Amino acid sequence: MNGEVKNYLLALQQQLCDELQRYEQKVHIITDEWQRPAGGGGITRVLRHGDVFDSAGVNFSHVSGENLPSSATNHRPDLAGRRFEAMGISSVIHPVNPYVPTCHMNVRFFSAFKDNEEPIWWFGGGFDLTPYYPFHEDVLFWHQIAKKACQDFGDAVYPHYKDWADRYFYLPHRQETRGVGGLFFDDLNQQTWGWDFAKCFAFMQSVGSHFWQAYGPLLAKRYQMPYGQREQDFQRYRRGRYVEFNLVYDRGTLFGLQSGGRTESILMSLPPRVSFEYQWQPKPGSQEALLYEHYLKAQNWLA
Repeated sequence: MNGEVKNYLLALQQQLCDELQRYEQKVHIITDEWQRPAGGGGITRVLRHGDVFDSAGVNFSHVSGENLPSSATNHRPDLAGRRFEAMGISSVIHPVNPYVPTCHMNVRFFSAFKDNEEPIWWFGGGFDLTPYYPFHEDVLFWHQIAKKACQDFGDAVYPHYKDWADRYFYLPHRQETRGVGGLFFDDLNQQTWGWDFAKCFAFMQSVGSHFWQAYGPLLAKRYQMPYGQREQDFQRYRRGRYVEFNLVYDRGTLFGLQSGGRTESILMSLPPRVSFEYQWQPKPGSQEALLYEHYLKAQNWLA
């Protein structure tokens, strides 16, 4: 089953890289293949400082080890002391234009082993959207595609994983969501919904394959919009929230660092240009204030 999952992930990585490269004429995706001393390795593919993308990366990793790190076992004590194998795709896109949202997608598969016991396996992943100057119709479209990714798996699936994304992509020290959410799921196995391996794998594929269906049209619609220094300054200030979340709360970042992954690949998710300001506040009634007042709060966008 690992071979099936790996083939899908590598094909998804290639598809996303092809989509990204279509927008760039002057810069090309850098490909780094790397090995992890403790077991496994990966392929990092990154596009930097382009006309459309400040940074866009699509990472594949397939690693193994003798013990899962604490980021995995803290909420799953049954995994402690087990050997593991993990593979996944992680993509983070930071566009140049402040009117185009940052976005993130990750899908992954884990197996944990112990002598004389059945392996434990599970899937996880999701995607979320982080706009700086949000458009309501774009947010609705994003969630419509997220719902579409779930619709063949039962009516309860989208609201469950949409709510999980709202809770997961949240900065408690700021009391705000990272963006407008999307989907997040973890520990998906035969006990979650009663699905067998094939259906769990099919759901992971649906999430991964709907990501560009959700993001590509938003990118195409907004990347040529005119903007000025004010919008760029706000984008870089808000990117600081992305840094805070990824370095403090993100499970994938913590797992990668704790498991001895390749640091350059793990921190590919961070924006190349970002600023931090002391006690900055948006002007009342401004476009910037609208983001805080309406969009950085969990809500039912499709109501």
